[in-house]
Amino acid sequence: MRFSIASTLVLLAGAASAASSWGFSDGKVTVKSKADGSVTEKFSVQDRVKKPIKLGHADSLKVTLTTKDGSKAKRPHQAFLVVKESSGLEAPYALTLKESGTGSVEINHKDLPLQLLLSQSPLEASLIIGSFGSSAGSVTPVFDIEVVLDSAAPKPKSPTTLRYGKLNEIHHIFRADPKNPPKIVSIFFSLAVLATIPAVFGGWLVLGGNVNHMQKALGSAPISHALFFGSIVAIEGVFFMYYTSWKLLETLPVIIGLSTVAFLSGTKALSEVQGRRLAGER
Repeated sequence: MRFSIASTLVLLAGAASAASSWGFSDGKVTVKSKADGSVTEKFSVQDRVKKPIKLGHADSLKVTLTTKDGSKAKRPHQAFLVVKESSGLEAPYALTLKESGTGSVEINHKDLPLQLLLSQSPLEASLIIGSFGSSAGSVTPVFDIEVVLDSAAPKPKSPTTLRYGKLNEIHHIFRADPKNPPKIVSIFFSLAVLATIPAVFGGWLVLGGNVNHMQKALGSAPISHALFFGSIVAIEGVFFMYYTSWKLLETLPVIIGLSTVAFLSGTKALSEVQGRRLAGER
């Protein structure tokens, strides 16, 4: 029998712990009006304010309460007063809380969004309380707000923008591809480069270019000299193709391959030239 009673007490304690949730007490809502003074209504978790509370254009609304974790006054991680219209649009207002659990929030007429001000039906105000731990949060409707607009001022217009609506199709205009310079400019600079070639060969002959050694050089290392000279000419041709039609990704692999050939063949070709210099033939 003792074991049965102890087991029952353990189960009841576990159930009570699991059923613990956040709530509040001493709930009050006060509307401060310059014309009618202050009006205070009380509410609780079980009983909400019966009649809608009128909020004029120059009024302010203040909510005070004490948050509780089960039956113990305690400060939660978050507490909001959420004002919602019939379509579901809502605006949250955070409560300022103390360690003892007492908290308050004040809302002025101007703090409400335009969509809520233009609502045709009373706004529903609910308290949302939650925190870390095993205690469940709570959402409690506490009162309704009837917004009263200023009769002397023009009625605010509803926004023309759509909420979550379909927008117009966007057409992107991309910048045109870059074009080469005019042909006349290209021809001019090409002729300027070609005009220097005779000068290069003339200077080579004047400074002592051994043209008669060409046959001996080609006889000693024909493949190296031919590949080196051919790779240099081919690289110039690749640059010309890149300038006229090729793209960068087409040009780079070819340049890398020709550069490798020029490096390997040029090493052997220059070794052959160096051998003739050491022999005193140049």
